[in-house]
Amino acid sequence: MIRENLSRKGIGSEINFRWRGKEVTRIEGFSDAVFAFAITLIVVSLEVPKTFLQLFDTMRGFFAFGLCFTILIWIWYSHYKFFRRYGLSDIFTLTLNALLLFVVLFYVFPLKFVFSYVINGLLFPDMAGRHVVGASEVGTMMMIYGSGFFLIFMIFGALHWHAYRLRESLELNVVEVFMTKSAIQSCVLLMSIAIVSMLLACFESAFISGFLSGITYGLIGPTLAIHGWRRGKRLRALIR
Repeated sequence: MIRENLSRKGIGSEINFRWRGKEVTRIEGFSDAVFAFAITLIVVSLEVPKTFLQLFDTMRGFFAFGLCFTILIWIWYSHYKFFRRYGLSDIFTLTLNALLLFVVLFYVFPLKFVFSYVINGLLFPDMAGRHVVGASEVGTMMMIYGSGFFLIFMIFGALHWHAYRLRESLELNVVEVFMTKSAIQSCVLLMSIAIVSMLLACFESAFISGFLSGITYGLIGPTLAIHGWRRGKRLRALIR
């Protein structure tokens, strides 16, 4: 199991955060199976191309596949890191984890559709017709995508809030409490970006509901970078 090997080697370990989840639980094993299935669902094609044209056609889909794969790995790594940090397996954590997996499986389809529509539409205009979206439907498409994104990080935020609530029983020190609160704030920022995108998706203009709504997610990198920089300064002050 990949998670078990990473955990054994200490991949992702943090100097300032003691790992409480040392053994891979059944919850994590089941979660990994679901994540693996979700990645399978975004595979461009399950059939081996029989002609060069089919091969070329399949290869063009790998741009969208690569982005979808990257996002799912990001979500999986966040999941991995949470369980390594806190090692929780209570009923509340189990329930939130089940909801997360449900949303991830739901999110796979709008994720693949949106990236296939945008990437292939820009790079390969002749493929745009395969993902037909009317001007009046662009906003709805972004609403569906945004709702999945919002729910995923809302659940991650709830998981970290639950860990924060159990900080005494988990024996979190001052630095670990600070890092837990920082993780909650990161989730809130990501949820806020999704909300802004969904609000823009409500406009009738295809430019606003489609282009501006989609490009809003480009704020993720700068937002998390600024937040990480500011919280990093305070963390270094705490460690001293």
